Amino acid sequence: MPKKNSAGAKKKVPFGAILLALIAVGACAIAGYTWYELKHVKTQIAGGEEVKPEVVNQPPVYMPLETFTVSLKPTDEDADRVLYIGLTLRLKDEESRKLLAEFLPEIRSRLLVLLSQQTADNLATDAGKTSLVGQIKEVLNKPIDNRSAAVADVLYNAFILR
Repeated sequence: MPKKNSAGAKKKVPFGAILLALIAVGACAIAGYTWYELKHVKTQIAGGEEVKPEVVNQPPVYMPLETFTVSLKPTDEDADRVLYIGLTLRLKDEESRKLLAEFLPEIRSRLLVLLSQQTADNLATDAGKTSLVGQIKEVLNKPIDNRSAAVADVLYNAFILR
């Protein structure tokens, strides 16, 4: 039964107040749903199997290598040029570090062969050093014992041409 004021007339609820209340309830519902979706990330379904989403902020995995002293490929001008180079590998995961550590003699052999094919003229330029990083990544990402390491980057610790 509608309320009556002291004069006996019916009290009306303004239409604007009802509309404002509906908008507020709708906004709260949308905000709650958004919060729920952000807090409870659903696992992705791939081929019927549940797969957890990848962790984005993993700490980098580094693997320092002992320094190399390599005789470079001789050119007409320079017969005896030597490269002293220290490398650190940035790997994508811990499994790659374990694989490289397990096969470290083979990895060092691959790097020695690659480094001995370089010329001093090429390595004296920034483009040559950058190219060498790409070549090292290519050599190290080749399969070892039917498994592959994931080398993300190669960092120079020392680089001396003599």
